[in-house]
Amino acid sequence: MMSQEIVTAAILAIGDELLSGRTKDKNIGHLADILLLAGIDLKEVRIVADEEEAIVEALNGLRARYTYVFTSGGIGPTHDDITADAVSKAFGVPCEHDAEAMRLLGEMYARREMEFTEARQRMARMPKGARHIANPVSTAPGFIVENVYVMAGVPQVFQAMVNNILPELTKGSVMLSRALPCPYGEGDIGTLLGEVQKAHPQTSIGSYPKYDGQRFSTELVVRARDEQTLEAATDAVLAMIASLAKARAEDHPGPEA
Repeated sequence: MMSQEIVTAAILAIGDELLSGRTKDKNIGHLADILLLAGIDLKEVRIVADEEEAIVEALNGLRARYTYVFTSGGIGPTHDDITADAVSKAFGVPCEHDAEAMRLLGEMYARREMEFTEARQRMARMPKGARHIANPVSTAPGFIVENVYVMAGVPQVFQAMVNNILPELTKGSVMLSRALPCPYGEGDIGTLLGEVQKAHPQTSIGSYPKYDGQRFSTELVVRARDEQTLEAATDAVLAMIASLAKARAEDHPGPEA
């Protein structure tokens, strides 16, 4: 479904292992790429520890601010997998063993001739009334409560869950972009570029410094949601670069012919 409205999102990555550096996150970058292609503006990313209060506080702040919130991590079988409990608390509903999730997991472990232990049954717990996110990799489902999508932290499983939820998300208009090389450093262009941005408020102009070992330059990226707005801001940036070049030439004229 395509919307003319701006659709926004936040990512909440959960896990002590992310904060300690033991695990290098791969899910944020993957989801950011997917959201960009879907025209959904990723506005905020947070990483929190396996602490119920921290998860609840972050989740309640994010879900009130953005169209969608996507979480990763903390829905496994161990004692520190507390995301389901925290999400339940954030929404003020019980956390319980979901009957369909129990059936799916029970059948999977039976096929593998493995005991469906109490620890494994923890993966069937979710807020009462939550909808499932199918997990074709390892069966244990993620879940959806209102605008919050709760998914596994294991990258292969996370990516499979993202593929399953993508069709139901409201898509925004895709952001167009134009990259422009600029031979001057940020210190030279900062004030002028700020004036260009102020004159074109419907655009976002990013500045990315580069250094080739001898001198600084900058790549300027202009972003907008329609071609006319993009072209107007692009022309203004090019005019700014040309004015700087002219000023430099006047300050340092070459030798007479």
